[in-house]
Amino acid sequence: MQPESYFSHVRDTFREKGNPEIAQMQMWYMRHQFDFFGLKMPQWMALTKEIHRQSGLPKGDDLKTLARQCFNDDHREMQYFALETVQKTLAGQDPDFVYFLEELIRTKSWWDTVDWIAKLVGMHFRRFPELTKPVTEVWMATDNIWLQRVCLIFQLMYKEETDKALMFAYIRKLSGSKEFFIQKAAGWALRQYSKTDPEAVVDFVQNNRLAPLSRREALKWIKKQESKGQ
Repeated sequence: MQPESYFSHVRDTFREKGNPEIAQMQMWYMRHQFDFFGLKMPQWMALTKEIHRQSGLPKGDDLKTLARQCFNDDHREMQYFALETVQKTLAGQDPDFVYFLEELIRTKSWWDTVDWIAKLVGMHFRRFPELTKPVTEVWMATDNIWLQRVCLIFQLMYKEETDKALMFAYIRKLSGSKEFFIQKAAGWALRQYSKTDPEAVVDFVQNNRLAPLSRREALKWIKKQESKGQ
């Protein structure tokens, strides 16, 4: 199926199954930045799975064309469909696919899609670890808070494989940021890593100037464990 036909099929299916009342609540939750068809996650995930089963997964330039069309659409579920489709094809992509992921990060940027793409970036870097530092250094040097946020959280699922020196360095570089989404991401990254190496996180928090939000988030899991042990 050609990307244009594929896109129309997804949009028509989502529109038909949507619920306007739910859409209003979703738009309110997302500060009216996006339109919604009114599909909750289990619904659009089920529809996406069925569309993939019936129509297959696009590849190469067709995948990028379809994803771009979905990201140009006003309805947020179309971006979710694009990201689920990209995720299903990620294992077969070449190293330069990271630049397409960057394009998606920069498009209709908000925490819901950016955090999902951060996970995809982390998966991609695991396949091509030589990309990690050069790509993230470029992203860190931009003034784009969403690219910087990805640099902080792409390792969330790495556990023992986390490059803690890189994570700590990036958190230090952004420690003076007033942006909520940067402060929150720094704390999130530290909190997640505290489940692997709590001593390293405590030491880092104690010996670096962090925003109060980042500090609270970083120590949240550790304090919870301490309260359980009392």
